[in-house]
Amino acid sequence: MAYNNERGCVVTIGTFDGVHVGHQAIIKRLVKLAKQEQLDAVLLTFFPHPRMVLQRDTDLKLINTLAEKKEVLESLGIDHMVVEPFTKEFSRLTALEYVRDILVNQLNAKHIIIGYDHRFGRNRTANIDNLKEYGETYDFNVEEITAQELNDVAISSTKIRNALNDGDISTANNYLGYRYTLSGNVTQGKGIGKDLGFPTANLKVDQDYKLIPKKGVYLVQANLNGSHIYGLTSIGTNPTVGGTHTTIETFLMDFEGNLYDQPLTLEFITHIREEKHFESVEHLIEAIKADEAYARQYLKQHE
Repeated sequence: MAYNNERGCVVTIGTFDGVHVGHQAIIKRLVKLAKQEQLDAVLLTFFPHPRMVLQRDTDLKLINTLAEKKEVLESLGIDHMVVEPFTKEFSRLTALEYVRDILVNQLNAKHIIIGYDHRFGRNRTANIDNLKEYGETYDFNVEEITAQELNDVAISSTKIRNALNDGDISTANNYLGYRYTLSGNVTQGKGIGKDLGFPTANLKVDQDYKLIPKKGVYLVQANLNGSHIYGLTSIGTNPTVGGTHTTIETFLMDFEGNLYDQPLTLEFITHIREEKHFESVEHLIEAIKADEAYARQYLKQHE
C-alpha cells in the first residue's frame, strides 16, 4: 500500500464488492463529510478477498475487478481507493498495530465511518468500541453506521452474486444501482457465429476471480471505443455445434467490423433465455432470430 496522506482523510473500510446501493449510501456520507472538513475521501479495501486467503475459498467469485471497483468509486467522489494486500501475515496484525500503522501513520485518518459490526485485528477480536478508544489516543473520530441503517438497505454482495448465478440480471442491477459488466479483449473464436450468419465477438475475461453470470443468452450494451452498441451475449458451451468449454460470445446488432484484439465491455441489461441444445443448426438459427426480435422489442419498451 503505497499511499501516504498529509492533509488527513475521512476513511471507510471493507471489501465493498459490487459497490452496491447499500455501499453507496455510506460512500455518499463519507464524501460529504470529507468536503465539509476539507479532507480526502478514502476507501481502504483488501485484495485478495480475505475469504480467499483465510478460508481458501477458491470458488468465491467477485462482482468487481479492482479496476471496475475503482471506476465506480471515483464516479461517487472517492479521492483514493487504497488497496491493502491481504495476506496471512496482515491478518495477524494486532488491533493496535493495524490502527497505528495503517489507519494513523499511513492514512492519517481524522474520521472513520464504519458499520456497527465491524471487527478487526488478529482473529477479528476488536470491535467498534475498541476503535473509538483508539480514536481518543490517536485523535480521530469514529462514526457508527447503525444496524437499523444497514438493515434498511437489506442488500448484500452475496445476494447479488446469487442473483447473477441464477441469471437474474434485473435483480442484480437493481441492487448494484448500475448494470453488471464484463470486460476484456476480443479473441479469435472458431467462427461458428459467422458461419451461422451471426458473427460474434469472443470475449476473454482475464481475471479468473471475476463472476461470470449463469449460462444463457442476454441482452447487453457493448462499449467499444466509446461507441455503445446493443447486442446478444451467449454464455455457454455451444452444445448444438459440439462445444465443450464455456465462452462469452456477443453478436452486435447493427454493427459491422473487425473486433479482434480490441478491448470490449459488456453491460448486462436482461436475461433472454437459458442455454439450450437444439436438434439442428437450423433450429439454432431460428432461436437466435427470435432472441434478436425479443431484444429489439425489449429496447423499444424499456430503453
